[in-house]
Amino acid sequence: MLMSPSFDPRPWGTLDLSPIYPNHKFAEKIGEAWLSGDECKVSNGLLRGRTLAQLSQEYQRELVGDAARDAKRFPLLLKFLFPLEKLSVQVHPDDDQAVRVGQPWGKTECWYVAHAKPGAQIGLGLKPEVTAAQLEKAIHDQRAEDLLNWINVYAGDMIYVAGGTVHTLGPGSVIVETQQQSDTTYRLYDYGRPRELHLKDGMAAVKEKVGSGKVLRPAPVPAGGGKSRHAPLVAAPYFVVDMFEAKDPIDLETRDDSGKSSVQILVAVEGCGIIEAAGTDPVTLAKGDAVVVPASAGSFRVRPQWTLEFLRSYVPGKTLPEPETRI
Repeated sequence: MLMSPSFDPRPWGTLDLSPIYPNHKFAEKIGEAWLSGDECKVSNGLLRGRTLAQLSQEYQRELVGDAARDAKRFPLLLKFLFPLEKLSVQVHPDDDQAVRVGQPWGKTECWYVAHAKPGAQIGLGLKPEVTAAQLEKAIHDQRAEDLLNWINVYAGDMIYVAGGTVHTLGPGSVIVETQQQSDTTYRLYDYGRPRELHLKDGMAAVKEKVGSGKVLRPAPVPAGGGKSRHAPLVAAPYFVVDMFEAKDPIDLETRDDSGKSSVQILVAVEGCGIIEAAGTDPVTLAKGDAVVVPASAGSFRVRPQWTLEFLRSYVPGKTLPEPETRI
């Protein structure tokens, strides 16, 4: 299923979504392009116009797979982020905190840096020895960003952001975000922008010590028996994300080594290719596109046209620890 991007205006966004969507023109600043949200729609085939929420309710495990926690809910939200200005200093709840406020689960996420200008930075977690009480005071004193770890980011980095991590994005990068299917964000500080803050719930969600940071990952390995390459980016409790550089066909499966199946979300960051699976029409995957491969597909092939760089995200079939990271 080829998905239609849903472009979301944000005050920190941009009118120019290059290099991902260079031919799109907008009248207001766009911060995010949602690819697999509940209300994102299929743009091809017999299911054209249907949302992922509708299809998850109807097809359940055929679509989402055995590994998903809820058979009737699409498990992962992927999106591009285009920060031209700093995002708010914010936090998302972990599962435990989300349940306390009536949500089904929290919002742990990861960021793949698709593009980065020199000097691009993110704020990730509190500086050593900073307490939640000190952060709250700094928010009222209009200096919350001074208490964050600010780190440089480069194209190809993968950053793990566990629920409970205070964070923000600075300008100058294009990010592919993979996260639990949740839109629960608590703004703690917003540089004086006229938007609501969520200090009560947000401070309750803040963790002083978290496992967030740049993911330590192995070098790319050959894929597909030819010149293609496969780079594991992150394997975490809620998602696995891999990068593929396809120069010849790559055969993939919807089941991992646990034997459980998961829906697969493919996002192209460079180039173009064709996705093929038995009994279905081929689907073109080009830069900026997302294709959802139902868990019931079993096996599928990615056939590049010249070269295709794409991310594959899915739900792991077994319990994984948090990844090893560094700030």
